[in-house]
Amino acid sequence: MKRLDYYFWLNSDWALLGADRLALLADRHGVQVNYKPVDLLDVYARTGGIPLPQRSVQRRNYREQELRRWMPLLGMRINVTPRHMCPDASLASRFLIAAALLGHPVARLHKDILAAQWCHEQDISQADVLLDVAARLSLPGPVMLQRAAQPDAQQQYRRYTDEAVSAGVFGSPSYVLAGEVFWGQDRLEFLDRALAA
Repeated sequence: MKRLDYYFWLNSDWALLGADRLALLADRHGVQVNYKPVDLLDVYARTGGIPLPQRSVQRRNYREQELRRWMPLLGMRINVTPRHMCPDASLASRFLIAAALLGHPVARLHKDILAAQWCHEQDISQADVLLDVAARLSLPGPVMLQRAAQPDAQQQYRRYTDEAVSAGVFGSPSYVLAGEVFWGQDRLEFLDRALAA
């Protein structure tokens, strides 16, 4: 079975836009996707990235323009400037890691955490928001929250972030197949071709 390392920030609007197509692509090609949330601000600091609030107004405006182009194309609707925009994603990341460590599927969990911020005006840094997401998916949220506080979940989050930088990742979402990086949900077609080759 082919394996795909998927590095993403749980504050990434672009990761949300690519979530369904990634899942379909993985099913079509029989690919195992390794979901690896990262601390993107740390990745930026080590690779020359600029956090959104520090970017020029031209770049911020273009981001919004691109999102508005993609939404109708994908049949999705997000708030490009949500009430709780890009809060600390470390708890949400460790929550997702905890789910994986406990043997639960995480594809839908990852998408629903992203949607909580970008579609439902929720603050994903808050435990009650994460517990609500887990409950809707019939996942054991309290157990996952407890595991998220354990050293192994914290260490895994750190490892994923370091791994991402070592793999050549500098933004979210990034898909790494056999050492080749595909950055952005707009590169999923190229990833599809690479998997078919």
